[in-house]
Amino acid sequence: MQETIKYLEEVKDIRQEKKVKHKMSDIIALVFFAMLANANEWVEIEIFGKEHNKFLQKYLELPNGIPSHDTIQRVFAMVSPEFLQRFQELWNEMLNSDEGEKVKKILAIDGKTQCGNGNKNQKANHIVSAVDENGFCLGEKRVNEKSNEITAIPELIDDLNVKGHIITTDAMGTQIEIVKKIRKKHADYVLALKGNQGTLHEEVKQYFDDSELLAQCEYTKTMEKARGGIEKREYWQTDDIGWLEQKKDWSGLKSIAMIRNTITKNDVETIEIRYFISSLELNVNEIARAIRGHWMVESYHWHLDVTFREDDNHTLEKQASFNLNIIRKLALNVLKIYEAGKKPMSLKLKRFAICTNPENHLENIMNL
Repeated sequence: MQETIKYLEEVKDIRQEKKVKHKMSDIIALVFFAMLANANEWVEIEIFGKEHNKFLQKYLELPNGIPSHDTIQRVFAMVSPEFLQRFQELWNEMLNSDEGEKVKKILAIDGKTQCGNGNKNQKANHIVSAVDENGFCLGEKRVNEKSNEITAIPELIDDLNVKGHIITTDAMGTQIEIVKKIRKKHADYVLALKGNQGTLHEEVKQYFDDSELLAQCEYTKTMEKARGGIEKREYWQTDDIGWLEQKKDWSGLKSIAMIRNTITKNDVETIEIRYFISSLELNVNEIARAIRGHWMVESYHWHLDVTFREDDNHTLEKQASFNLNIIRKLALNVLKIYEAGKKPMSLKLKRFAICTNPENHLENIMNL
């Protein structure tokens, strides 16, 4: 891990050399260490640095001590997000032990708004992320203010090695051009349907509404306790799609699927039904795995808000806010594999444990 930290020395510093008191590489590493140790705000990062200055000098030069929180924020706004994303990739390569598996990975793509970055004068950052089924963020793309997820998703896919894996998105990402991009990158897809795909959603719904046709589909189900009740998930899949008029428009389309979630709580039953298109061949267990796997990106976004309190951070400078998002995700990836004690802990408790004894815990993390 120490070799990865040394990569930060390659950062391109655009500041005037004669005015530089604090190395940019030191500031990036300081933010990363502080983020692991339960710091969420710039002031907290400064305090963490000053309280643990002697320990940090083991890994950082800090020629003029710990910079002020204003300096940390100002410098962080100058760091290239692409550089931090490469830093993120280097850590992920070491953290992800499943890289060599032959099983197709699920890569869930979805967007999240940094609510604290917006005000009456500017739209908040909206960031599209790709999260695998193990809960690791593999990359992200900030949406242009005058654009939306539809343009950001293909750019993110271009940045990732998705060959042989399964891409999932919500209905926003179910676009003909995005499907072409996925197939061009030799990946498969399982994409949600809603009313924004013309008549496609309604045609697929009508197919599964036919009880005789439904009986001919492949079927599986799961039962588990969830949300204080019992949740039954039922999946149907068919490759009988020759009748689908729009089939030729969707590159590699081979099957359609339906999931019906039935939640029983206090004798009250609620049902949610969703529909999907996919390039996967007939294998209902595989498509069920992909549909379930998409939940991981939603869980990841939940951790950004609850574990790292992202929406409470009111950094308005857009690049600084985006760069913080990258560092949060990197810290989250590290926390997922780090054991902070003998007993399992939540990610939130792991951050708290690290902040109580950062010298010990950060030393262990650097030796992973």
